[in-house]
Amino acid sequence: MVRDAVLVTGISGNLGRGLARLTRHGELVARRATPTVRMGRAVVALPPGAFLQATKAGEDVLARLVAAHVGDAATVADLFAGVGPFALRLAERARIVAADSDEPAIAALRDAAKTPGLKPITAERRDLFRRPFAAKELARLDAVVFDPPRQGAEAQAREIAASKVPTVVAVSCNPTTFARDAKILVAGGYRLVAVTPVDQFRYSAHVEIVARLVR
Repeated sequence: MVRDAVLVTGISGNLGRGLARLTRHGELVARRATPTVRMGRAVVALPPGAFLQATKAGEDVLARLVAAHVGDAATVADLFAGVGPFALRLAERARIVAADSDEPAIAALRDAAKTPGLKPITAERRDLFRRPFAAKELARLDAVVFDPPRQGAEAQAREIAASKVPTVVAVSCNPTTFARDAKILVAGGYRLVAVTPVDQFRYSAHVEIVARLVR
């Protein structure tokens, strides 16, 4: 995974003609238009510095894998949701509870959640490292998806392990922290039934992982 650290987003053609927005360390310098990206049926207005996958093709593959692993779950939590690349697609068939610590990302997700045809998305700003969803909060869910930064989601994994959620889908860009978090889930009674590597990082050794765990 990469975080948008460049000054310019939404460029098409040459810089002078296609510049949509210029930011510096998240601060707006100039804007002709708000950059947007399509996620399933929804169109998301990207806040400055928004987190995106390295490639569109990579995101599409990850989203398909996540959707397949979630299956017919009716209520799904998307934790570390960002601007909603999974939540917005899953909302085409399931009710979603989404959380992330990035307030601009959550605000963008809330706006995109108004897209006609989507099931309800409840999105909240929440620091999942300091205040993970507790096992009792997860009790009403059919599935949990979590896609943390490189440091993984140890605290959240412990709460999931103590819950009775039938299906967990773990997405990770760090095999080391993925293995740690998966070990916590397995120790809590989950079975690791599928692991798929997604190589979207050209010319690097990094790899994305999508895994399914079930009770």
